[in-house]
Amino acid sequence: MWNGVMTVDDERSKQPSTDSGGIGVPRWRSPLRGLWLTSMFGSVLLVTLPIVIITGLLSYIAYGPQFGQAIPGDVGWLKLPTFDWPTEPAWIYRLNQGLHVGLGLILIPIVLAKLWSVIPRLFAWPPARSIAQVLERVSLLMLVGGILFEIITGVLNIQYDYIFGFSFYTAHYYGAWVFIAGFVIHIAIKIPRMWTGLRSMSIRDVLRTKRADTVPEPYEADGLVAENPDAATISRRGALALVGGGALFMALITAGQTLGGFTRQSALLLPRGRTRGDGPNDFQVNRTAWAAGITPDVTGDRWRLTLTGGPSKVVFDRAALTAMPQHTARLPIACVEGWSTTETWSGIQLAELARLAGVPNPTSAFVRSVERRGGFNRATLQANQVMHPDSLLALRVNDADLSPDHGYPARIIVPGLPGVHNTKWVGSIDFRAG
Repeated sequence: MWNGVMTVDDERSKQPSTDSGGIGVPRWRSPLRGLWLTSMFGSVLLVTLPIVIITGLLSYIAYGPQFGQAIPGDVGWLKLPTFDWPTEPAWIYRLNQGLHVGLGLILIPIVLAKLWSVIPRLFAWPPARSIAQVLERVSLLMLVGGILFEIITGVLNIQYDYIFGFSFYTAHYYGAWVFIAGFVIHIAIKIPRMWTGLRSMSIRDVLRTKRADTVPEPYEADGLVAENPDAATISRRGALALVGGGALFMALITAGQTLGGFTRQSALLLPRGRTRGDGPNDFQVNRTAWAAGITPDVTGDRWRLTLTGGPSKVVFDRAALTAMPQHTARLPIACVEGWSTTETWSGIQLAELARLAGVPNPTSAFVRSVERRGGFNRATLQANQVMHPDSLLALRVNDADLSPDHGYPARIIVPGLPGVHNTKWVGSIDFRAG
């Protein structure tokens, strides 16, 4: 008897318990496991994981799959409907990717807690007794395997650590769809059960209950509650505080990369964006001039900008570009790994360059870099990205010339554009009218 609420067979509780599969594995005996706790974790994930999913798919669209520059390229029937990625507000990609990466990291403690809460069901034997249970087990495999794969590869990508030996972007895209399918099926099967679990206890009562008064939920033969639970070593409110504290800690060590300012120094988990320039160029460098094979002989006095698409090509040196009317805009750069920075850029409007090239109303623009190494030397811009008044061929940043690492002699800066497509070390722009 516990507080007159529930009873167990005292003699049976003294017996060593084994997994129902008969394979000698000790049963999971935490008294906290039960429908209420797993439903609580599940309800949090039910609200937040769709945000991570949607922002991830939007990030793929932002890369312009209609131009063949998203990875993976040909995805068959998994192709998403595309649209012109907006340039307003200028921080739209920063928000999207900050939510995707930041929220994904914050949810790691909650995902792990949810897996802990249902681990007895992962080892249930036999694995299926009916068609419905087969479907549940398959969805569970897709859900658990998918989310662990997405978390592990995502964290490694943030760390710039590609130990897995395959394309992160391709694997992450297909892995996301495996997870999404499992997530949808699991929701359809489990929502009624989750609702029952949430109603089985009052959150107010749980938060008032101390460890000494914490008792197991009623035992069910096929449920999560141990047949012979151990004594509680932590209350349910303590477990919630522990998991919530873990999520808060993840927020503290990651959010600064997106928020910027004084919070950036606390972003300990995202070292990829922590290489910085000097002076006015003192902000994140994701790809250095050295890594791109950029040397002074290709960006020095012999460098030229070539504009094509009109009746004849137009060529400018940097002196001619600096003599033109300069436009200044304060714009963010946001990278797929979640970091971002906002700086003040000066240069020539892309719309003006299109006019000078003889294509006053381009439908797109193909930008090519003089970069010698890697696959980041080209990008295609949409019409709205070319014609936005703050879209620039930037020559200066924060009232100083661009540094070599930040794209000297010229780079693209477009509101709302993924950072990798803000091409550095620009050599040519082909404005297309159709």
